[in-house]
Amino acid sequence: MELQFFKDFDFNGFWNESSYSERDYIEGFPDDEMIASVEQELGYKLPASYIELMRIQNGGLVDRSCFPTTEYNSWADDHIAITGIMGIGREKTYSVCGELGSLFMIEEWGYPADGVYIADCPSAGHDMILLDYSKCGKDGEPEVVHVDQEGDYRKIFLAKDFESFIKGLKDEEEFDAE
Repeated sequence: MELQFFKDFDFNGFWNESSYSERDYIEGFPDDEMIASVEQELGYKLPASYIELMRIQNGGLVDRSCFPTTEYNSWADDHIAITGIMGIGREKTYSVCGELGSLFMIEEWGYPADGVYIADCPSAGHDMILLDYSKCGKDGEPEVVHVDQEGDYRKIFLAKDFESFIKGLKDEEEFDAE
């Protein structure tokens, strides 16, 4: 597959290969019909970079799980952490249209309906990563933000787009406490 995004990105050590990831996150590769169906259900056009990554691996736990921030949040004062990235589909518990996917977080947990929740965090639902369409409209290029349920659903800007978010993820060891 010819990459449009992630051309210079080294995926070695990015994905966490585990039975948990396989069981609860990794969907089969999405075809155009599945993507269109999921976009219709969610009400948003998914970013091309997200679709491309999901055609490399459709969801999963990540080993590069931390993203630097300049704002304090419920996780740390200098970064947020994610558990995994939700795949495009409905079969796995942690896919965007799965049992604990984006619509579940909006309808059951009261998260803002400003886009698509695409990554969960180690807090078991108390913070999430959102493709935020509030500035660009349902067909635009969403920003990536951290939404903190414990902080009255406060948003922290992370990246201008999904590709920048993925490229900005770091190993947890880079943030070890002194």
